[in-house]
Amino acid sequence: MDELRYQVDLLGAMNQKLTNDEKMYQMICDVSGSAFLYINFTENQVRILGDWNFFFPDVEVKDVKDLAKLYAKAEEKYVLPLRDLLFLEKSQRNTDGGIIRLKDEKAWVECTVSVLYDESGNATDKVIRFKDISKLKNQNDDLAYMAYYDMPTGLYNKNYFIRLLTDYVHRAEQENAIVSLISIDVSDNRKQRDGLKLSAGEEGTQQFGQFLSSIQGENVIVSYFQADIFCIAIYDPRGCRTVENICRQIQERMETPFELQSGQKSLLSAGIGIAEYPEAAKTALELINCAEIVVERAKKSGPNTVQYFDTAILDEIALNLHIENDLKEALSNLSFDLNFQPQYDTKEERLRGIEALVRWQRPDGMQVSPMDFIPIAEKNGTMSSIDGWVVEESIRTFAIWKKKFELNIILSLNISASQYMEDGFTDKLLGMIKKYGVNPEELELEITEGLLFEDYRTVTEKMCVLKDYGIRFALDDFGTGYSSLAYLKGLPVNTLKIDKELIEGIMTDQNTEILIESVITMAQKLGYEIIAEGVETKEQLSRLKELGCDYMQGYLLSRPMRKEDMEQLLK
Repeated sequence: MDELRYQVDLLGAMNQKLTNDEKMYQMICDVSGSAFLYINFTENQVRILGDWNFFFPDVEVKDVKDLAKLYAKAEEKYVLPLRDLLFLEKSQRNTDGGIIRLKDEKAWVECTVSVLYDESGNATDKVIRFKDISKLKNQNDDLAYMAYYDMPTGLYNKNYFIRLLTDYVHRAEQENAIVSLISIDVSDNRKQRDGLKLSAGEEGTQQFGQFLSSIQGENVIVSYFQADIFCIAIYDPRGCRTVENICRQIQERMETPFELQSGQKSLLSAGIGIAEYPEAAKTALELINCAEIVVERAKKSGPNTVQYFDTAILDEIALNLHIENDLKEALSNLSFDLNFQPQYDTKEERLRGIEALVRWQRPDGMQVSPMDFIPIAEKNGTMSSIDGWVVEESIRTFAIWKKKFELNIILSLNISASQYMEDGFTDKLLGMIKKYGVNPEELELEITEGLLFEDYRTVTEKMCVLKDYGIRFALDDFGTGYSSLAYLKGLPVNTLKIDKELIEGIMTDQNTEILIESVITMAQKLGYEIIAEGVETKEQLSRLKELGCDYMQGYLLSRPMRKEDMEQLLK
């Protein structure tokens, strides 16, 4: 009797433990945020645990056949993957998982299945877990969007666009097709942005990007690169997706102002550059570079102008590359030369001064114009070193001539923005003046308006320091930019050089003549000296004298000359 009671108590204890374990497992499933479905194939039992109603409300599963009821809850494209998971035992796999999307709640669900088999390979038990991963999926989608798209415009960003363009190029190589790339540089419209504020200009650019998104489609991708740059790539352009058709759409859109949220209107313009694979380039990056080159030309040609990359531009690039390589070698060997152009006092008919000009002859004997190599030097960072050599060599040569000929003239030096903005520029210049014993008052530095706009405060501070030592300043190319006499009152400038473009029109355009006369009269009253550049005819010389111009230089009076010829003139 005691033994029987013991067995009963033992069974009761075991049942209680099973009940407690059951309760524990039930609670774990309930707080897991998942739903579980357990199937015992041997006894054909199905049991549901966890938050089943969250995933499949009104769906009752009593046996294995009822699993098919879950198909109706999934979006159509996920029905077949869900069926494979729910009946995993048919493929004799132990575990598998996948992601499905529910139809009504639009929830993303991770479905994981595990199956046990007996020694004969028959399925005995199966557990299916359904887990809500909507938040994680949405976060990942947001991160993916940020990785591939520009948020304000909704267009592809630069990095992802390059990946897609690379795929286009590889595909075109295999299929012998064409890939067209359109680079669009939306005009800064400085005057407009000054009036509407920068945020308004940016809003207009964003609206333009949203307009471009309407062009995107099959075999056409659009990207926002940076600042005001957009790119469109077209695979196998034909039909409505030809380059001409897309460019026409852009030009037509630019004719209508963009409506801003403030109620104001923003009228933008753009330069459009086009390059095509395989004619212009063989890789995606090369194609982008070619399009960027021609878009700059398009901007210079006028608003909403289209420029194609062609063989002539390719030849020019090759020439510039040769110039750049030879330029670096010339800098290493200091194989530059100086020319000097006289400046004359038109009243006293004497030499006022000389302007030092850099010259360069390539190893093949080709004379390279400063108009060609100076822009390249400014881009590749060698301009400052070239300027340094020009300044020192000019001052050294001038010091020799001063002692040799007892001269009382001025040495004019052109100073580039890169050299002038260098730290320590003033100390270096003053050190050279002291080294060669030149009077600072006989040195005149020529600067352009562009230099003033680089950093007005820093530039004027350096000018004032050098002016205190007696160094003179001349504003070059006066009359072709934004300079006004009122604006000049705040600058330590001694001389204004009237640009050659104005001088050319003095005999043919009455308005130009009136402008030159006004500049000369007002400048002299304000205490500035006036030098007319580019005087090439006797008629120009005579008229400038009549207008009271102080000094002149140009081919009529003397071309730039080598040091040896300049020395003969100074004798």
